[in-house]
Amino acid sequence: MGLPMGAVKNALVRDDKDPGIMDLDPEKSIKSQTKGEEEEEDTGPPLKEDPEYEKYFKMLKMGLPIGAVKNAVVRDGKDPGIMDLDPEKSIKSQTKGGGDDEPIEDTGVPLKEDPDYKKFFSMLKMGLPVGAVQNALTRDGKDPAIMDMDPEKSLEYHLK
Repeated sequence: MGLPMGAVKNALVRDDKDPGIMDLDPEKSIKSQTKGEEEEEDTGPPLKEDPEYEKYFKMLKMGLPIGAVKNAVVRDGKDPGIMDLDPEKSIKSQTKGGGDDEPIEDTGVPLKEDPDYKKFFSMLKMGLPVGAVQNALTRDGKDPAIMDMDPEKSLEYHLK
């Protein structure tokens, strides 16, 4: 059609595709040009089929907002950042060894007990919606992304 390369790449970005695909050789298969670490590392089930997390992806499929699903993940004592990962790849391939190889020591105060954030986690416990708590965080000059972090881990742990 004669579209400029920049326009094609912008369309790929808009559609959540990798624009780098346009830099590959069109005469060769994609698989032969993207072979490498991903295939070797991705040995587990896709995240959306992982028994530990599949119920959360079903919640998304049923139309629940991502905030509600992340809240359920936190409620179950898991890291809500899991929901930001690619559901088609295994958790091990997307995290540092799946968390089994080198656990990072967390010596700080858990977020839910941190004096700066304790009242916000109490608001959640009392049943306030995550959005309302995030608005309160913003009002108080704090980062509302705190609500997406694991309340059992310290702020220092999350910032590593």
